[in-house]
Amino acid sequence: MNFDRPSHPKMIRSGMAALLLFSILSTSASPLQAYQDTPAPETAPEKVEAATGLALVEQKVDKLFGIFNGYVAAVFFFPIPLNSQQFHAGDGVPLAVLWLVIGATYFTFRMNFINLRAFKHSILLIMGKYDDPDDEGEVTHFQALTAALSATVGLGNIAGVAIAIATGGPGAMFWMMLAGLLGMTSKFAECTLAQIYRRINPDGRVMGGPMCYLSVGLQDQFPGNSFMKGLGKTLAVFFAILCIGGSLAGGNSFQVKQSLGAVAETIPMLKEYNWAYGILMAFFVGIVIIGGIRSIARTTEKIVPLMCGIYILACLSIIVMQVEQIPACFKAIWDGAFSDNAMYGGFLGVLVIGFKRAAFSNEAGVGSAAIAHSAAKTKYPVREGIVASLGPFVDTIMICTMTALVMIITGAYNDPQYADLIKTNNGAALTSSAMNSQIPYFNYVLSVSVILFAYSTMISWSYYGERCWAFLFGDSAKTSLAYRILFLVFVVLGSVVSATNVLDFGDLMILGMAFPNILGVLLLSNRVKRELDAYWTRYKSGEFDNNAASTTESK
Repeated sequence: MNFDRPSHPKMIRSGMAALLLFSILSTSASPLQAYQDTPAPETAPEKVEAATGLALVEQKVDKLFGIFNGYVAAVFFFPIPLNSQQFHAGDGVPLAVLWLVIGATYFTFRMNFINLRAFKHSILLIMGKYDDPDDEGEVTHFQALTAALSATVGLGNIAGVAIAIATGGPGAMFWMMLAGLLGMTSKFAECTLAQIYRRINPDGRVMGGPMCYLSVGLQDQFPGNSFMKGLGKTLAVFFAILCIGGSLAGGNSFQVKQSLGAVAETIPMLKEYNWAYGILMAFFVGIVIIGGIRSIARTTEKIVPLMCGIYILACLSIIVMQVEQIPACFKAIWDGAFSDNAMYGGFLGVLVIGFKRAAFSNEAGVGSAAIAHSAAKTKYPVREGIVASLGPFVDTIMICTMTALVMIITGAYNDPQYADLIKTNNGAALTSSAMNSQIPYFNYVLSVSVILFAYSTMISWSYYGERCWAFLFGDSAKTSLAYRILFLVFVVLGSVVSATNVLDFGDLMILGMAFPNILGVLLLSNRVKRELDAYWTRYKSGEFDNNAASTTESK
C-alpha cells in the first residue's frame, strides 16, 4: 500500500506549525475539572503587579488559556438533554461523552458483540498461543497491550472513580462497567484499522494509528471521491496535532504534577525541591523512551502487571476483610443504577456519571491505543483488534471496579468525615483515607502505586506523541529524537509550572482526539466488519489452531 506523509503548501504548513507550537504549551488536568456549562469567567489574577520575568509571562499565558478553555469546554461538554426535564433545566449528557458512547454502542452491535464472543480468544492471544516470531512488527501482542494499558491505567482509576461513586452513588458502578464493555468494541475497531493501514519502514519501525487510517483509509474506502480524500487528510492532521499536545500534557506534565502532589504528602521535602522530582522523573523516563516502542514495551510488560497486581491485591484484601458486606454492596449497586434518588441526580444523573467516568478512564474511541497496537507482530489485523479489546476490560471492569467496591464497602462515599474531600474533588485523598481505615500505612503503598501509574503513562504517551510528530514532520531518527528531548523538557516543567488553565487545556486536546477518530472509524466500519467475518470464519473452522499446533511441533 502506498502511504506517504501528506504534502502541504508552505502557508498551510506554517499555519499547522503555529497551531502545534500553540498546543505544546499545554499540560493537563482532569476532564471533569475542565467541564463548564459556559465559557469560564475571567478571574482577577492574584498580585499580577508583583510578578516579574517568567512568572509574569506564565500568569498572562494562563489567563489567555483560561478564556480559550471556556469556549472549547463549552463545545466539548455541551449538554445534550435526554428528556424534557433536562431540556428545561439546561442539563444533559456532555457532547464528547455522548459521541464516545454512540460510537461504542454502534460498533458493538455492528460487530455482533465481538467483545464477548472473542473474550476467550483474546486471552489465548496474549498468552502467546498464536504468536509467530516471523510476523512483521516491533512488539508482541502482550507487549502492545501493556503499552496501551500503561497509558490508560493511571490516577483516574484511583481518584476519578472515587469521586464518581461519591457523586453518583453505588449505581454509577453499574453504568461504568456497561460503558467499559461497550468500549471494548471501540478499541477493537480502531486497533484493527491501525493494523490494516500501518506502514512498516525499511528499518523495521512502524508508523500506524488514526493519522494513518484517516489519511489513507477514507481514500481507500471511497476511491475517486475527492471530498473524502480531503476529509481524511484534514482529520489526520487535526488528530496528530491534538495527540502531540495531549502527549506533552495529560500524558506527561499532568502525571508529574499529580504524582508529585501525592508523593509530597508522604515525603514533605519534595514540596520545597519539586524541581528535583522533575529531573529524577525525566532521567528515568529518558532511559526508556530513547529506545522507542521496543524499549517502552519491554518496560511496560513488567510495570503494568506489577502496579495492577499491587493495587488489586490491596483492594481484594479490604473486600475480604469486609466479606459480610458484599451482598448489601451489590444490592446497593443494582438498586442505585435504576433509582430516581434525587440526591444523585435521578436515574439519568447516575447513568451519565458512570458513563462519563468510564469514557475518560479507558480512552476507548480516543484513538491513542491504536498507535501502540499498530506496532504488534501479526499478519491478521483483526487478531490485534481482539487483543486490544481487553484494554477497557482491565482498565474499567477490573481496576475501576476495585476502587468502586472499596468506596462502597467501606462506606467512604457517603461518610460525613470525608465531605470536604468529596466537595473539593480530592479523589486520591478519598481513596487513600478509605483504604487507610482498613489497612494501616496504606498511604505509602498508594504513593508507590501513584509513581508507577504516572511513570508508565508517561513512557507510553511519549510514543503516541512521537509517532504523530513523525507523521507531520517526517519519520526519521533525528525527528523522533527531537520530540523525545522536547518531551523530557516538559517532564521537568510539569514539576515546576503552576498555571492551572494551561494545565486544563491539554486535557481538552486528548478529549478532542475522539471527534476525528470516531468519525473515521464509523466511516470505515464496513472494512472492519469484512475483515472480522473473514477471520472469524477461519478461526471457528479450527484453521488457526492447526497452524499453531504445527508451529509448536516444528520447534
